[in-house]
Parts: sequence; C-alpha cells; structure tokens
Amino acid sequence: MRCSCTNCGVYMVQSEDSHLGCVCPECGSRCTACLGTNSVMSREAIESMKNDPLLAKMMLERIMEPETRDE
Repeated sequence: MRCSCTNCGVYMVQSEDSHLGCVCPECGSRCTACLGTNSVMSREAIESMKNDPLLAKMMLERIMEPETRDE
C-alpha cells in the first residue's frame, strides 16, 4: 500500500521490517492507517485471545457447522 505522509505530504511506502505500516522516506514518520483504521494488534493481544472462552466457543461452532451444498 502507499499513502501520503501526514507530516510532510511525501509519498510513503510499505515498511519492510518487523514494524508493520508505512514509513516516510523524507521525515521518517510511520503510520498504520492503510492497514485498517490504525487497528494493528500486538502479539500479546493476539496471544491473549486464545484464553477467551467466548472466542473459543464461536470458533468451535463455526468449525462444527455442517457444510451446506447445492447438489
């Protein structure tokens, strides 16, 4: 993805390091706006989801749903 820097207006490019998002080649500013409403989750937040009983129940129900096929 590409977006404009909110600080200086230069065209930003996707970062190729471990920090997701875009980086401005001019001023070094970073953003995650193009990744979806600045909602990138940390590894810790994702890991904590595995202990959520409601999420586990929803996933199990989805997996166990019978497939509907038009035959």
